Amino acid sequence: MNIQSAIIEGTNILKSKYIQTAQLDTEILMAKALGKDRKYIVLNNNKFLKDKNLKIFEKLINERASRKPIAYLINKKFFWNFEFFVTSDTLIPRPDTELIIEQILNLTKHKSKMNILDIGVGSGCILLTILKERKNFYGTGIDISKKCINISKINAKNLKVESRTRFYKTDVDKFDQGKYDLVVSNPPYINKYILKYLEKDVVNFEPKLALDGGIDGLSEIRKVIIKSSELIKKNGKFILEIGFDQKNKVINLLKEEGFYINNIIKDLANNDRCIVSTKYK
Repeated sequence: MNIQSAIIEGTNILKSKYIQTAQLDTEILMAKALGKDRKYIVLNNNKFLKDKNLKIFEKLINERASRKPIAYLINKKFFWNFEFFVTSDTLIPRPDTELIIEQILNLTKHKSKMNILDIGVGSGCILLTILKERKNFYGTGIDISKKCINISKINAKNLKVESRTRFYKTDVDKFDQGKYDLVVSNPPYINKYILKYLEKDVVNFEPKLALDGGIDGLSEIRKVIIKSSELIKKNGKFILEIGFDQKNKVINLLKEEGFYINNIIKDLANNDRCIVSTKYK
């Protein structure tokens, strides 16, 4: 079987599972199976596949047909302008989270040096992107998952910012290292009873630890806000990603801990997604 025929067959399999990006996913998986890029696929679509490559491709297609996310199958995800190594131990970086990057870059455009803390660092996509864009900033990332910490370290090395980063495996409750000019967090914020209704790509494959926000979706957010109020310098900034229906409750929690609300940022679907605040007490 040649590359073109295999891609047509793979695309049809994914279409039968109602995967909207069937052809794109199939081409990406073919490139993965061959260890090439998509340009090679286009230019060599009449080339016959070796048996070992065809078997790898078929396995990848079957996994994608089960709704396993493409990022986990190829172990990478582009975020902002950079490529991040990801596994099923980390949440997949999402376009909506790039709103946090935009806000931080806007807030820090006149800052020569800052010390940043990322609570629940995951793959490191937020913290490391900021360090790539701001060459004199330093960052600390914490996560309760050792596997996430290891993945963040890999990405820090790949992006050549490891000399400006520190990582700690710890629950946010127990972290007490330093004071920060800016704290950012994308904590778990989905109501645990709603998890089962999420898309299969998410609920069956992404880590529950990074999704489950407890019975009201706010259990981790509360912890993050309380600890951030201790770790942020006076007049420091706090940027928090939230669920689409949590704005009012989270604003009240922030005000109770001495934060002034600067801005509410909407996501690509026009839902409230991010709160920017300042520690004033």
